[in-house]
Amino acid sequence: MSLNKVMLIGNVGKDPEVRYLEGNNANGQQAKVARFPLATSERFRDRSGETRENTEWHNIACWRNNADVVERFVKKGTQLYIEGRIRTRQWTDQTGNKRYQTEIEADTIQLLGRRDEAPGQQGGYQGGYQGGYQGAPAPAPRPAAAPAPAPAPAQEAPIDLMGDNGSDDLPF
Repeated sequence: MSLNKVMLIGNVGKDPEVRYLEGNNANGQQAKVARFPLATSERFRDRSGETRENTEWHNIACWRNNADVVERFVKKGTQLYIEGRIRTRQWTDQTGNKRYQTEIEADTIQLLGRRDEAPGQQGGYQGGYQGGYQGAPAPAPRPAAAPAPAPAPAQEAPIDLMGDNGSDDLPF
């Protein structure tokens, strides 16, 4: 058994490039592919306590109906949730060299927005696409006043089992 599944939430790095492929599909329409880079970032604190950020770039490919959604609603800066699988394409360039490209082939895309954005600011599309249009479910109503969170219990300092007070030769 094997599994090839990717789930990403990130921001589109540049406007998608949409291409129409030669020939027609079963419905008599031209096949379409949309490609764009997606940035995912993680924040962490280093040993000195400084906050660091690591950004990873992913090449995304959307086919057929997903490409239609991307063409209509996605632009640079759009925040997306993507589910898909890793694919590596191979081709020979004009000089005869073998070239490879690893990308995420999207099965599901969902446009996300930030809370401070007005509805419809990202092209007016709300919802996700997963093999057919699915309108977004109505958001649950927010309570009028949320109760204050309970204070976190006091935590004890960790016990030093090695007896070296955290000094080690590891670079991380």
